[in-house]
Amino acid sequence: MSAFTRRLASTSAALIVAAAGLAACQSPNAADQEGGSKTIALLLPESKTTRYESFDRPIFTKQVKKLCPDCTVKYYNADQDEAKQSQQMETAISAGAKVIVLDPVNGPGAGGMVSSAHEAGAKVIAYDRFIKSADYYMSFDNEAVGKLQATELVQAMGDKGGYLQLNGAPSDPNAAQFKKGAESVLEKSGLQLLTANSYDNPDWSPNNAQKYVTDQLSKFSPDEIQGVYAANDGQAGGVIAALKGAGVKAADLPPVTGQDAELAAIQRIVSGEQYMTVFKSYFIEAAEAGKVAVALANGENPGKTTDFEGVKSFIFEPVAVKKDNVKETIVDEGLYSVKDICTANYAAACKSAGLS
Repeated sequence: MSAFTRRLASTSAALIVAAAGLAACQSPNAADQEGGSKTIALLLPESKTTRYESFDRPIFTKQVKKLCPDCTVKYYNADQDEAKQSQQMETAISAGAKVIVLDPVNGPGAGGMVSSAHEAGAKVIAYDRFIKSADYYMSFDNEAVGKLQATELVQAMGDKGGYLQLNGAPSDPNAAQFKKGAESVLEKSGLQLLTANSYDNPDWSPNNAQKYVTDQLSKFSPDEIQGVYAANDGQAGGVIAALKGAGVKAADLPPVTGQDAELAAIQRIVSGEQYMTVFKSYFIEAAEAGKVAVALANGENPGKTTDFEGVKSFIFEPVAVKKDNVKETIVDEGLYSVKDICTANYAAACKSAGLS
């Protein structure tokens, strides 16, 4: 663990407490801080994925406040509504935001929002999802995420067997990168995609994932589904619910991948229901976004970047999480405590995994 990560991990509990306080006293689209002379806007795409409200938002806000006490953070969540996010961008510009951190509902369609920001003299940081016209971009190596998921699935299944593949939303540029990375491994693996095409989930919905797998169970027996590539943890939960609903016992579930290291997914991994997830450290990503946003607000150089498709970028590395490394990758990093994970329903599983 880097010194940077340790410092961030050590403050994670405080960050989560801060998030709870913010949520309790403000509406989701209110300003997180008031009265500052420099305005920074944070626009996030949705709240179905727990990471945004529980981690990205409070970590970012905390970092900005720490580095720039006279900065104001204006926060908006689009609830997966592209038109709503476009209006929120106009609201942020009207509020005087000169730095806008934007995680778009629709990355390829976000150029108009960026143009509006630029016309108002604002800088745009594309956060987690790529926008070609942004000033800066920060995310994880998304093809590497897909490769990591697929490699773990192949190892779990061996070189034979049939699998289902559930990808993310077509409007999310990251989803295409996850899919590309995964298929670069799966198509060479010797495994068989059971359906004619993989499934692109329109809004990453766990309910859609559950319905899709339930539909496939009318065509394939549970025994034929020997593995499932699910691009994120929400879908993994839907997949597992569908299989269990069809009578598959927890001990007989096929390996199912995931992403985002959601608490429910970590609990499923500890109990043996979900095979793995991918942790993209929100501590690093959101804190770095706050650091870069403050530098831009102050007219300073945000630091060394790399090039990603012509945009100055900060790219981070993902980590695979499985039952045997939950303590090292999740607990020791400060994402969740043993107490968070090992609730009464998971006490025996935690003990078996060395987390008691």
